[in-house]
Amino acid sequence: MVERLEAMAPGTIGFRATGRVTAEEYRDVLLPGIKVAVESGEVRLVFAVGPGFERFDPGALLQDSKLGLTLGFTHWGAWKRTAVVTDVDWITHSVQMFAWMCPGEVQVYGLDGLDEAKGWVAESRG
Repeated sequence: MVERLEAMAPGTIGFRATGRVTAEEYRDVLLPGIKVAVESGEVRLVFAVGPGFERFDPGALLQDSKLGLTLGFTHWGAWKRTAVVTDVDWITHSVQMFAWMCPGEVQVYGLDGLDEAKGWVAESRG
């Protein structure tokens, strides 16, 4: 399941993935919020995975790839900060390994660091 995070600072967006994440949830919940942020010219995103996360369905992973191509690479300058909040080891390692390919700054936080992650994405790069 994908749901919006509450209590986000102005100009930031956040989502939480729990249980099993389907392509439909990815497409219908996550994608519209990110499109709005990209169109505003500034993406400051928190993506929390867990607790209770089980897996991404193959279709959700395909949607993620499409997102990277359509809203990532083609709007590279809009991405300012992305915080991934998780205690899932394979996600942490994947983000750390591929962060250099992601637009903007990327940080990984443990689940206990959600508030810190929200603060970091909202900070100005001054």
